[in-house]
Amino acid sequence: MKRWRWMFCAIALLVAVTGVTEKHLSEDVRAISKVSTTHKVVALTIDDGPHSRVTPEILAVLKEKKVRATFFVLGENVEHFPKILAQEVADGHEIGIHTYSHPSLKGLSPQKISEEFDKAEDVILPIAPKPTLFRPPGGLYNSQVLEAAHQRGYAVILWSIDPRDWSCPPKEKVVDEVFKEIKPGSIILLHDGQYPLPTPKALGTIIDGLRERGYDFVTVSELLQYNEVRHSFNFFSSLF
Repeated sequence: MKRWRWMFCAIALLVAVTGVTEKHLSEDVRAISKVSTTHKVVALTIDDGPHSRVTPEILAVLKEKKVRATFFVLGENVEHFPKILAQEVADGHEIGIHTYSHPSLKGLSPQKISEEFDKAEDVILPIAPKPTLFRPPGGLYNSQVLEAAHQRGYAVILWSIDPRDWSCPPKEKVVDEVFKEIKPGSIILLHDGQYPLPTPKALGTIIDGLRERGYDFVTVSELLQYNEVRHSFNFFSSLF
């Protein structure tokens, strides 16, 4: 009896310290915006490409800095620029799915949601490994969208830092916003689906500045392995 009481107290303490509720700990179908970790690791994510001009500029910066990112690509853009997706894969970047045509999925029927996945996969899979990550356009989703992604084997990935580079602010504003909000386990949202964008010029400064602050860059899939809250919960669960 004492053993069970100790287990209950330990889990209660874990939840209290981390601020994670039992509901969140037990959910398999959920959206992830950051990872709870004390390690200074962050993930760069790039949405909406590939783009004929912006994406190659971003790839050149990432290659120079020896950083791998996670690209959430649109199927219709892959159709136009398949060689750029192939270059992302060749450079070792992670590929996630961002639907085919960037609709607001919350307003679609289950059939239309499924069609967005199908059409995107049809053009991505001949070029890239089967993605395991999905980002809903605009970060908008409901339980229907989460379930559709889960059934296809996707983890739903959002973000914790959004410098709104898509609105074309000055490069310095993008950089400052990232530096202001950065924390261990952050997922940084950037874009490459339009021209012009400040993103290619801001990216090198972001990478250099975060490295000076002691941060390392990983892909989203790698970042998920640093989730200390989930790992701690699994440890306590194994004791029962």
